[in-house]
Amino acid sequence: MTGLPANTTLPTLDFSRYRDPAQRDSFFEDLRHAAREFGFFYLSGHGISDELQKRIVATSKEFFALPEKEKLAVEMVKSPHFRGYTRAGGERTKGEADWREQFDIGAEREAIRQTERSPSWSRLQGPNQWPAGLPDLKLTTLEWQSELTRVAIELLQAFALALGQDEDVFKPIYQDAPNQHLKIIRYPGRDATGSSQGVGAHKDSGFLTLLLQDVQGGLQVEKDGGWIDATPVPGTFVINIGEILELASNGYLKATVHRVVTPPSGKDRLSVAFFFGADLKANVPVLSLPANLVAEAGGEDTDPDNPLFREVGRNYLKGRLRSHPDVAQRHHSDLL
Repeated sequence: MTGLPANTTLPTLDFSRYRDPAQRDSFFEDLRHAAREFGFFYLSGHGISDELQKRIVATSKEFFALPEKEKLAVEMVKSPHFRGYTRAGGERTKGEADWREQFDIGAEREAIRQTERSPSWSRLQGPNQWPAGLPDLKLTTLEWQSELTRVAIELLQAFALALGQDEDVFKPIYQDAPNQHLKIIRYPGRDATGSSQGVGAHKDSGFLTLLLQDVQGGLQVEKDGGWIDATPVPGTFVINIGEILELASNGYLKATVHRVVTPPSGKDRLSVAFFFGADLKANVPVLSLPANLVAEAGGEDTDPDNPLFREVGRNYLKGRLRSHPDVAQRHHSDLL
């Protein structure tokens, strides 16, 4: 952790404090501090049952244990909606291969009929692919997606109140069709890869990411020129700020750069990442923050290599096209 004290860790917030009127104000203070200082924190007291957590981990392991032929039958390149299985090295961050195999799941919605006037992002909506030999995968992941959506919305309401807004200030841009993106991910040990890059350094595009980690670490969060290890803590989710909250708060909240380092030889790493975003047809508003918060808002980051768009679908599509060039070339070559 270059430039950081050796004992630097992410803060832990107990969500039950938000539900207790006597502790709510102090929770908001800690929430603002965690979000601004780190952009990441552990969340306990979230209300997701241990039974469901164990089931999503077990089902994920069952999927990755399937024969390669069965996984490739639902390979992402077959889906114009960027759903399905990706082999290790198949996704890219800033042009470099990410050494993880994964299965991407979105909301179960019908594809939008395309016309000459259809916005490009409308191609992202559509059905998932499901492996024929593992019916429990669909049942468990969609239940997980539903439960995590509930937690994400409650956490988003807490952020709104902490920013001096009505708790439902973000509701108009997610209520019709929120962008629900779930990844189950396996990182092979370094003896099976040619790189230490599990996932390259990047930011997330949505409102919030809720990450369940198994027992093997590897997630690192950038701060002050160094990296903080987000070591797995049983019973918690790792939460991080996405670009929508950065845009909406005019930079008072910051989406934070993070990466995953490949596990050591003989180990692998399992994680379940849920990305909660706004309706793809929405535009991100700029909130009218209280004066004391406005004074601390520095505007959103500007990166010529990764411009941020307030059009939610445009911002999300940009990331999908970059990270999955095979899908982009097969189904969306006219956009490249």
